[in-house]
Amino acid sequence: MALYEASATQLLSQLESGEVTSVEVTKACLDRIRQHDGQIGAFLKVMDDKALAKAEHVDQKRKAGQPVGKLAGVPVAVKDLLCTEGEVTTCASKMLENFVPPYSSTVIKKLEEADAVILGKTNMDEFAMGGSTENSALGKTRNPWNTELVPGGSSGGAAACLAAQMVPLSIGTDTGGSIRQPASFCGVVGLKPTYGRVSRFGLIAFASSLDQIGPMARTAEDTALFLEAISGYDPADSTSANVACPLFSKSVDQPLEGLRIGMVKEHFGEGLDGEVDKAVREAVKVYESLGAKVVDISLPHNKYGIATYYIIAPSEASSNLARFDGAHYGHRCDEATMLAELEKEKEALTAAGDEIGLKRMDTPLIRMYRQSRAEGFGPEVKRRIMLGTYTLSAGYYDAYYLKALKVRRLIREDYDKVFKSVDLIVGPTAPNPAFAAGSKTNDPLAMYLEDLYTVTANLAGIPAISVPCGMTSSGLPVGLHMQAPALEEDRLLRAAQMFQKATDWHTKMPCL
Repeated sequence: MALYEASATQLLSQLESGEVTSVEVTKACLDRIRQHDGQIGAFLKVMDDKALAKAEHVDQKRKAGQPVGKLAGVPVAVKDLLCTEGEVTTCASKMLENFVPPYSSTVIKKLEEADAVILGKTNMDEFAMGGSTENSALGKTRNPWNTELVPGGSSGGAAACLAAQMVPLSIGTDTGGSIRQPASFCGVVGLKPTYGRVSRFGLIAFASSLDQIGPMARTAEDTALFLEAISGYDPADSTSANVACPLFSKSVDQPLEGLRIGMVKEHFGEGLDGEVDKAVREAVKVYESLGAKVVDISLPHNKYGIATYYIIAPSEASSNLARFDGAHYGHRCDEATMLAELEKEKEALTAAGDEIGLKRMDTPLIRMYRQSRAEGFGPEVKRRIMLGTYTLSAGYYDAYYLKALKVRRLIREDYDKVFKSVDLIVGPTAPNPAFAAGSKTNDPLAMYLEDLYTVTANLAGIPAISVPCGMTSSGLPVGLHMQAPALEEDRLLRAAQMFQKATDWHTKMPCL
């Protein structure tokens, strides 16, 4: 087995035994990136020198018998919206194309403390707004299974680099399915933790009440270890859950006895691809063969999930992105050109005797704000800012935003009720396998519906995971979606491990 093919757990075992060094593992991953990322486009930046220096440092610590972290010497990729001190952090946006944070996010610090080797920053939909990684202002990412298809989004780069075996571990973020949907499209494991389980400090926010950082890997075992390394209470994050962090890596191999699984009736109807339906049902049969009891359940307010999400998320995005004005930081338009254009407009209005037009003209400051934001944000980001500004405006706040918050509460209550009778909820991660690049870019609603089964976990703040569970006739991965009560990531990981011990879908990787 080549080093780039090994799981993080396997690599740790080899590193601890002295069979390989972190420098060797890092070089193998960097070589893989050089060979294939030109075709895939998973990375926005590869930090070769820093990665090799960190790997050498970890090797020296091991050689000297010093304590090392949980991920000592294992390469990791990071989605490019986690602030990293001294490194450009772009959010795949022209607005932040040259932004260098003066501090690191808590998750980056935890990775450094765990002695992980950060290889680079992965591509994403701009400001995490999208479901295909086609909205990146800095380049598109392609699906390693078929480069004519999208890898999903917004964590498309994070999933693609895993599927292409460029790295064994990858950090993603999930606001409405942005870890789980690309994990499904690329045939890897992606877990959205409970809201507050992982600190959001240093995350460039999209929708603050929905965003959650989470682990992506090729196995449940690796995902458990990774989650353990990045979880924990953080006083710097006011939404961080002040609860003990379980040792997920120690319990992941323990099967769940008497498992009760609920299949959501609303998730197996119109809009679900037939091959996805079949693969998920076959996966549920695997659990039945392992002794699980499967029952049909209903989440009646789930049908309002997309509508609710696309009121709340853009509203929060409108507020969060207001700070990017070209004055404090971020992209600023060329002021000389802007002032010259403003003067031309003034001259034209004066010549026309348009007094009303002159009174309505922008001041130079307002024009600078407008022009900088117009140039710095892409079409999807602008669409969501406008939608969010509208729903928060006077006369519409009560009609839309407050009503959406009430429905959000009903969605959470549906989950609370169902979890009294079942341990896990299962269904498809996405209604379709990976789709063709460009096929939905002109139909935002069709793109939004790809998150049909995932957004409600974010609205309810509960953990959810996507695990490879089958392949379509055209050779594309299908994801099994599992949801659990708040703070029950251990249950999800153990269930995922049970499935992976009984199947081999997670071992199938694309041929590059």
